[in-house]
Amino acid sequence: MNKSDLSKIIEVGLLLSSERNLEKLFDKILKTSREVANADAGSLYIKKAHQLEFISSQNETLEKRFKIDGNRLFKPFPLALTRENIAGYVCLTGEILKIKDVYHLPKDTPYSFFKSFDNRFEYRSKSMLVLPLTDRDGHVIGVLQLINAKDENGETVSFHDNAVKALSTLASFAAISLKNAMLSQNVKDAHLSTIYRLVNAAEYRDPDTAYHLERMSNYSRIIAEQLGYDDEFLEVLLYASPMHDIGKLGTPDRILLKPGRLTVDERSIMEKHTIIGADILKNPDNDLISMGRSIAMTHHERWDGKGYPEGIKGEEIPIEGRISALADVFDALSVKRVYKEAWPLEKVVALIREERGQQFCPYVVDAFFKGYEEIQQVYSKFKE
Repeated sequence: MNKSDLSKIIEVGLLLSSERNLEKLFDKILKTSREVANADAGSLYIKKAHQLEFISSQNETLEKRFKIDGNRLFKPFPLALTRENIAGYVCLTGEILKIKDVYHLPKDTPYSFFKSFDNRFEYRSKSMLVLPLTDRDGHVIGVLQLINAKDENGETVSFHDNAVKALSTLASFAAISLKNAMLSQNVKDAHLSTIYRLVNAAEYRDPDTAYHLERMSNYSRIIAEQLGYDDEFLEVLLYASPMHDIGKLGTPDRILLKPGRLTVDERSIMEKHTIIGADILKNPDNDLISMGRSIAMTHHERWDGKGYPEGIKGEEIPIEGRISALADVFDALSVKRVYKEAWPLEKVVALIREERGQQFCPYVVDAFFKGYEEIQQVYSKFKE
């Protein structure tokens, strides 16, 4: 291991130890590992129960060919945890594999290389270095796979022994960082699950809203991400937006579950759920409850000032209220409710375009369409 690689690994080890965002952590581990080994491509697998999950990938050749980053090319998928495939073998044995050419493995090799990926993308995997990610307790929690080491002329060569030593050290740092980040993520997921369960008390009487909270909160996060907000804001919004209808706890069943159009008086009672929700969340003592209160109060306000409960307009409406308003309407229209059938997505999208600058903030609508592909993925994942 040369001084340059050692310095880089120490620097990255310090960075990894402070990173808690899993996606950023995956990217850092792969990027640095590829730099140390001068590898064209790399993949990261995490062990979950009795399988490996392919969670992140980078491939310089394919990214240049398709002009797109690797994680938009390759979607996460489960891989059988078996010695028959290379990643599974490394995970189960804890061995490091350095392979000269995966297309020409010795006949007595206990694992195989499957060419489906190469065939699909017209890529040629050749040299490979595969390392276990082992935590402090000696448990393998994942696998780092690097593909096609390059020499100074860009030709594919075998991985150098010095790279193996350097990356073994980096893999140890990576395993510890990943485990810490996953534990942190598990705590966050547990908190979010608790919020969903508690807030669902307000939705529980309506059997058509089983996944409403998951969809709506994720739509809100996607829109905010497209607007350029930082990770801290995105996380608070994800946790706070499910509280938007908590005030429905105070709405009578005869109104909440009415299968037809509401009368003027019934509509007036229904609209009070915004004020009730803000009252439930009054005197917030942290950013999460504060944003939850803001969303509960303002998610039915309109950009043109024709909303409720206060009739505020434009920039007077807090951004979290404008984002949640669009996310809530998209979800309400695109799924079946007790009082209506689901609209086709094309019809919902057309309405959102029409209401740009009227019901909805113009640049929130623009952000919605920038993230629409991801929004559709959430819609499909959490269908009723």
